[in-house]
Amino acid sequence: MGNSQSPPPNPRFNSASRAFTPKELEDLKSLFNSLAAQSQTNGQYVSSSVFQVYFGLKGPLGERMFDLATQGRKDDKLTFEDLVITKGTYVKGTNDEIEEFIYRLLDVTDDEILTRSDLDSVLVNMFNHIFQLKGSQPESSSHCYMVETFLNAATFSKDHEGRDKSMSFEDFKSWCTLVPSVKKFLSNLLVPPDPGRPGSKVPKLQYSENIDSSILLLRDEYAWHMGGALSHEELEEWKLLYHSSLNGLSFNTFLGNIS
Repeated sequence: MGNSQSPPPNPRFNSASRAFTPKELEDLKSLFNSLAAQSQTNGQYVSSSVFQVYFGLKGPLGERMFDLATQGRKDDKLTFEDLVITKGTYVKGTNDEIEEFIYRLLDVTDDEILTRSDLDSVLVNMFNHIFQLKGSQPESSSHCYMVETFLNAATFSKDHEGRDKSMSFEDFKSWCTLVPSVKKFLSNLLVPPDPGRPGSKVPKLQYSENIDSSILLLRDEYAWHMGGALSHEELEEWKLLYHSSLNGLSFNTFLGNIS
């Protein structure tokens, strides 16, 4: 007779499971089985590479998400329990739980100190994902300008002896109110990466073919950022109604075009 015993129940898994309906748990199990099959692990776990490909996560952001999802074990093995616990916190959790998860996610160096360099890596990773998904890439100068602007909006108030200041959790929450587009994107990384993923959608800017796009002030990346405060339905198409170079400087003309 053997003395082997089943592993003790995981209280975090049991707690997280209660956040899902039976149908949602069944769907999660089906997803896990599919990804585990692709990982060629006899259905035991999901590998980091398969996880990142499925969710469209690349670079430091994808690696950090997988690390958090696997509870920091560094074993390249995402179990079904891991998936439920992560989704239970990151998707089904309270606003504070979700924000705390994102705060930890931004610490891509995993040293418990959220620096400007961490944020820079995440923002570059984020813009690459969003605009490659759309099929266009912002001009490099504009891309760098957006990253720098978002970084300059952040506060780093936490002191560390011999090191630069870092972003506290309160700093992070304040930053999120200034850049809702970033929070929306980072709150939906475990949604399949199609153009409908919240936080990834860039409005289609419509204007006449005979208009030189260089005269337009609104660019894709600006439209995406503005969309952070709008609903999904409001992000389909944005039509150019007025431009002073085309319609003149008359205020009455402006009002007539937008009303």
